[in-house]
Amino acid sequence: MHPVSVEEVCQAVEGRRGLPKRAVLVTFDDGDCSHVEFALPMMREYGIPGVVFVIAGLLNTNCPTWFDEVKALARNGGKVSGLSPLSPDNLVRALKRLDDDERIAAIKELRSTASIPSPKAPQLRSEDLSQLESAGLTIGNHSLTHPCLNRCTDERIQAEVCQSHAILSKALGRSPSSFAYPNGDVDERVIRSLSKLDYKTAFLFDHRVSDLRPSHRFKISRARVNSDTSMSRFKTIVSGLHPAIHHFRGLT
Repeated sequence: MHPVSVEEVCQAVEGRRGLPKRAVLVTFDDGDCSHVEFALPMMREYGIPGVVFVIAGLLNTNCPTWFDEVKALARNGGKVSGLSPLSPDNLVRALKRLDDDERIAAIKELRSTASIPSPKAPQLRSEDLSQLESAGLTIGNHSLTHPCLNRCTDERIQAEVCQSHAILSKALGRSPSSFAYPNGDVDERVIRSLSKLDYKTAFLFDHRVSDLRPSHRFKISRARVNSDTSMSRFKTIVSGLHPAIHHFRGLT
């Protein structure tokens, strides 16, 4: 495998350079604090570049992601009319299928019916971003609050893309140029907003291996790897075999 940076991927998309065979771009979603604690030292030690996609609205807060909050509230007795009883994970999946206004209303109902509120969850601070970038990890945009953007109104999409762009631009001292769709849900309205802001690349969450020169700079495939993935499974995933079987079975 040949680790490459997001800038090298951008140059390949634009036809300015080719990527080596078995090129791999390492990406991290959501901007979790573990990216500083665990990922940063390892990436720096081995000189591997990558990109961290940050949920800008959580920067400098102690607020959990909405999906972690939903799971915590559900475990503590929170209910949603018409959707209970569901396991916490299945409840999150169900909420992702709702129009975004309905999802927000459901979360409010969970908060009002749970026995205790969701615990605090320290998030990345602005100073962490420069620390990540000093280790070769580029900061990308992962929206303002991580909704499923294809379930959002035009106005909400504008806010999710533009407000997150402004927050990250201020924190970084420059504009981010890469975007990752929350939940992988691409939408042409989002693409138009990204184009206006001069983004260079945007990434899916489709568990596919991308071509060395992706055909669409705003629809670049990614294969999913979890923190507990074994090395043998990891090798199968990045080889393209596991994603191919996954899609052949209709699992996405």
